[in-house]
Amino acid sequence: MELLKGKTAIITGATRGIGKGIAEVFAKNGCNVAFTFASSVEKAKILENELAEFGVKAKGYQSDASDFDAAQKLVDDVLEEFGQIDIVVNNAGITRDNLLMRMSLEDYEEVIRVNLNSAFNLTKAVTKPMMKNRAGSIINMSSVVGRKGNAGQANYAASKAGLIGFSKSVALELGSRNIRCNVIAPGFIETEMTEKLDPKAVEAWRAGIPLKRGGTPEDIANACLFLASDLSNYITGQVLSVDGGMYT
Repeated sequence: MELLKGKTAIITGATRGIGKGIAEVFAKNGCNVAFTFASSVEKAKILENELAEFGVKAKGYQSDASDFDAAQKLVDDVLEEFGQIDIVVNNAGITRDNLLMRMSLEDYEEVIRVNLNSAFNLTKAVTKPMMKNRAGSIINMSSVVGRKGNAGQANYAASKAGLIGFSKSVALELGSRNIRCNVIAPGFIETEMTEKLDPKAVEAWRAGIPLKRGGTPEDIANACLFLASDLSNYITGQVLSVDGGMYT
């Protein structure tokens, strides 16, 4: 199937984990992909080549969406290179976990800046071109933690909960121009990052999930595919939990 044939997407933070999974599934479905990365030029080049094998156009941009001007430049560059922007996936994010009493102001503000401000910057930058086209799908990556909180992650939970309120407001503002904005809230997703965790802790998390397994990047990517495609034309302002039943 080519559910996104002829469309162009911007995906932030796409050289590993969930972001890479989204880029791959989008490319398989005929979508041209512009993706951002922080520092790994080599990984970006490898991903460009992998995506191009699906017969689509792909290009990586070393860009920091938490920088307001950089986000605007990214959109300008993508429009110049690809000619259009149909989909935005605000996926880039970081963690700086600690108990509130030990959390530094710097760690709190850094997580808000990268996780929440980035979505504002890039969404604002694509609003005009999407309004001109009278079409667009914006997908913001929240977390189950943004819905229920988590001890030791007050900064992360605040940023991810903020994305939900932000996205619902965007959906209300832009719906009349046929621009949709939705949220995906992943649960425990197994990536290269989780491979470094204590295996016993991972097994305990799996046991507490109704489907008895962690999710995969492809699980999240398939949800993004649905929200990016015309299959979800009448869906906006919603939060889709992809968590194996964790938040139930």
